[in-house]
This record gives sequence, structure tokens and C-alpha cells, in this order.
Amino acid sequence: MNCDIGESFGAWRMGLDAEVMPLIDCANIACGFHAGDPGTMRRTVALAVE
Repeated sequence: MNCDIGESFGAWRMGLDAEVMPLIDCANIACGFHAGDPGTMRRTVALAVE
């Protein structure tokens, strides 16, 4: 299953990234242009590496 993930920005939390990560095969991680911030992207990448 493919999932758009890591789209939170600052105080605006979106989705359940940590909860859904074990259930997906492929993650499209936000790159910061339309969604995501540096901290969220770092945490999301770390989740994907796990």
C-alpha cells in the first residue's frame, strides 16, 4: 500500500504517521513545498528507515 505521509506543518498535525507506517509498503514523504516542515520530514524519514 502506498501512502502520502509527513504532511504536518508546525502546530498543524495531520494524519497518524507513526501508526500507519508499519502498515504501508511505500511512503511518499512530503518535501516541504506544499506540506511538511523540516522536523516533520526528519521524523517521517526516521520512521521509514525503521
